[in-house]
Amino acid sequence: MKGITTTTYGDAIADFYDELHAIPADDAVATIAELAGPNGKVLELGVGTGRVAIPLAARGLAVVGVDVAESMLAKMRAKPGAERVRVVVGDFSETIAGSDFSAAFVAFNTFFALTTQDAQKKCFANVARQLARGGTFALECFVPDAARFASGQALRTGRIAVDRVVLEATRYDRNAQTLDAQLVVIDTRGTRLVPLHLRWAYPSELDLMAELAGLRLRARHASWAKSPFSNESATHVSIYEKL
Repeated sequence: MKGITTTTYGDAIADFYDELHAIPADDAVATIAELAGPNGKVLELGVGTGRVAIPLAARGLAVVGVDVAESMLAKMRAKPGAERVRVVVGDFSETIAGSDFSAAFVAFNTFFALTTQDAQKKCFANVARQLARGGTFALECFVPDAARFASGQALRTGRIAVDRVVLEATRYDRNAQTLDAQLVVIDTRGTRLVPLHLRWAYPSELDLMAELAGLRLRARHASWAKSPFSNESATHVSIYEKL
């Protein structure tokens, strides 16, 4: 998609991200806190509006969040408790935010915002450098499903409410493993477009990237609530451990 940059998505959605994606963070917070331990240091990649980071910090954990989109970070900084999260502005595939983290994570498909395989490999290696030995890296991602697309494209209806409808128009390149999409948000205030470009990877490819970085798969669940992962799962939470 011409004209898209690393901050395009964040800039387009920052002012209503929490409203549009009102996703409970309780299970994610509980799982990450368990991985970090009672006195753990936590690194979030793509911290965004602090949906997960702020509740983690409220538990007394030392939390550092990395994000490239200042517009999203401004929303986080305006929230109560945000001052407990140390923020580092930068590309999370290469930014060093600290060392000896006991847990790192990236939520809600944000890892796929790294739009090349090389960038994704660099991210795994970068996280591995920052983890303590035995530390963990958790990723929440969708499981790619080519059946969603006819002739390389799809138009899907998302959330519908009395005052809003969300449509998703997507084009799919199976060879590049990329998606170009527009979220079309129509409500009583007008129409908003939220463009995004993603590079997806199957769980097995993620496992290989992890292995190259010196990480091994510890567990894979279908959700942060640790529901069993199966052939029918549409999402996964994969947890890797530093050797």
